[in-house]
Amino acid sequence: MSDQAVAEYTVARGKAKSFYPRYERKSELQHQTHFCPGCGHGNIHKMLAAAIDELGVQDRTIMIGPVGCGVFTYYYFDVGNVQAAHGRAPAVATAMRRSRPESIVISYQGDGDLSAIGSAEILHAANRGENITVIFVNNAVYSMTGGQAAPTTLLGQKSTTTPNGRSPAAGEGYPLHVSELLATLEAPVYIERVGLGDNKQIAQAARAIKRAVENQVRGLGFSLIEVLSPCPTIWKQTPVEAQHWVRDVMEKTFPLGVFCDRTKERGPQALERLAARAAQPEPALADLPRILGVAEEDLPEGHAHAIAPEQTVDMQVRIAGFGGQGVLLLGEVLAEAGLDAGLEVSWLPSYGPEMRSGTSNCHVRISREAVDSPLVSAPNVLVAMNEPSLRKFDKSVRAGGWVIYNGSEFPSDCRREGVHVLALSFTEMADAMGDKRAANMVMLGAALEIAGVLPQASVAAALRRLVKNPRWVELDERAIARGRELFKESLAAV
Repeated sequence: MSDQAVAEYTVARGKAKSFYPRYERKSELQHQTHFCPGCGHGNIHKMLAAAIDELGVQDRTIMIGPVGCGVFTYYYFDVGNVQAAHGRAPAVATAMRRSRPESIVISYQGDGDLSAIGSAEILHAANRGENITVIFVNNAVYSMTGGQAAPTTLLGQKSTTTPNGRSPAAGEGYPLHVSELLATLEAPVYIERVGLGDNKQIAQAARAIKRAVENQVRGLGFSLIEVLSPCPTIWKQTPVEAQHWVRDVMEKTFPLGVFCDRTKERGPQALERLAARAAQPEPALADLPRILGVAEEDLPEGHAHAIAPEQTVDMQVRIAGFGGQGVLLLGEVLAEAGLDAGLEVSWLPSYGPEMRSGTSNCHVRISREAVDSPLVSAPNVLVAMNEPSLRKFDKSVRAGGWVIYNGSEFPSDCRREGVHVLALSFTEMADAMGDKRAANMVMLGAALEIAGVLPQASVAAALRRLVKNPRWVELDERAIARGRELFKESLAAV
């Protein structure tokens, strides 16, 4: 090809800008997706990415990922991504859209995720008319977990839990028609079912998906596109057979078409809502305690200016131990103290099923900047209240970080170059002060002294809000002070 021909060559169709150029979250084969050959998710992803590009909303789009075969939306879409628990994507989408009203929020879900465990969430989000876009991928089976029957499984369709074919007589019920069900509500603006059974259906599916996103851009309200999608692997068919099965079999149970379209009547209403919202002033920050019913004595005491503006704040703390050791309270005091000091915070608990003696840990982040994720995967402070917790999380501590260990000796095989260690029998020290249950507060004192960020006044205010018994408040304050002293003594002894 000549240089002139190359210069005149233009790409008519290429990879959507809303996709990552390379899927670097994958450990291998970063140029391709994880979907099976013939799976419908790939086509739907391309349609959705094209719609985002064409509408020019990539920089303000947030995808809510599901549990199921579409779980890895964050591998592929170069947009804001939030992972939701099983079935909860509409609830998460509601929160994102209301907290960030300038965003375009897309909930992406399969039939097991949306129509089974998530049936309440999708019903109420639709009934409220949330201004979100829902992509509902219906392949009539639980695919990721091995092919169990879903609410949308067809009558007579075999699955691992309906080996003889779905039968109402066997107590297995009937296929759930989600689009028809939601269309009976007054709030949704646009609901359509499309298929991927042939090229004509695929073209219509692309138009419907773009329209559903565009409805949100226009502020019209709730839109849902149900996509009948092939699943060759679980259906035990070739990709071509699976595509034909969508067109020739699934469509008989789930007819394609528009079940709700209120876009024309909602257009003027959307403009009225926007005007009314603009005319209504936001509640003043000072009014929030009254609105939320918070008592005056439980309010922070106004220490937000105690931290010097130039001081760097980046506390990423992991606290772990047995249930009953006060792990979660330790994290709560840290987070509340950060709030009192006017900082951005998050506190994320994680614990086993047992109230006592079960494993328990929590993540705490405190920063000047908005916290992008509550997870602390590489803490700069690890508070390990027992040896199992130490061994579980020790390797995650970043270089230059600290491990505070509740033990008289630090296990030699846990030591790492570049990670500082404070190992003391904090439980015995708390016991000497009056109650061994205050060990968590002694360790908190050491962590506070290490971080050197939070003012003591904020810590004391947080403690009084969280601990209502005056006797415990007094003991905990002494325990925190003792923890600070122990850290200073350890430095002096080096």
